[in-house]
Amino acid sequence: MYVDTHAHLFLDHFKTDIKAVLDSCSDHDVHRIYLPNIDTSTIDAVHELSDRFPDRCFPQMGLHPCSVKADYKEQLEVLYQQFKYRKYAAVGEMGIDLYWDKTYVNEQVEAFKIQVEWARDMELPLVIHSRDSLEMTIELITELQKGDLTGIFHCFNGTIDQAKKIEDVGFMMGMGGVITFKNSGMTEVVSEINMDMLVLETDAPYLTPTPHRGKRNLSSYIPIIAEKLAEIKRCSLEKVAEVTTNNANKIYNYTPL
Repeated sequence: MYVDTHAHLFLDHFKTDIKAVLDSCSDHDVHRIYLPNIDTSTIDAVHELSDRFPDRCFPQMGLHPCSVKADYKEQLEVLYQQFKYRKYAAVGEMGIDLYWDKTYVNEQVEAFKIQVEWARDMELPLVIHSRDSLEMTIELITELQKGDLTGIFHCFNGTIDQAKKIEDVGFMMGMGGVITFKNSGMTEVVSEINMDMLVLETDAPYLTPTPHRGKRNLSSYIPIIAEKLAEIKRCSLEKVAEVTTNNANKIYNYTPL
């Protein structure tokens, strides 16, 4: 059994065939999928999908850093209100993104800190986006950690030293399609990371693993990522499935029936 800890199956990319997409997940032993929100425009879509498939799709609520603009406080207020009416698996997707635009970097930092306090107050894990900002987000979490924060550094693609810092601060790292890319340089890094700190993710519809690059990513591709991780770790596929699923259950406080 596998868990996709990070997929945006509520986006329009899946609008016409979501049931087939989820049926394919079942065929590939991917039985739980976590849905990180993006901003106020995606709240309804996240809710609709998780309500339609409550045993397979689990919602998260947060403000993606690429959606942090001048109105970020108003957006955060709308998102915060959602926690009064629903149960969410995590605060996310939140973080810092310095790849696309640095205009609102100060606002991104402030939004990051606000959402950390949500997670602390509600005893929920954080799902952290850190594109071109990994060292910065590690420093922020290290500064804010009081022993009560947990979460996942989504799409980890850093160094061995950065992985050690993340482990030291008590967070896990999401392994996705990037580890299958020929020139990613991740094999050497991942081989040195304790597997107890790793979870599987797709970021569907993005970051499609080899050999499907260039096509829409699917949660049913999780076994491809798992196979690569088993190769890197020189262990069985069953071991990867067991450990990463247990890790996901731990981080999301999920108890199987």
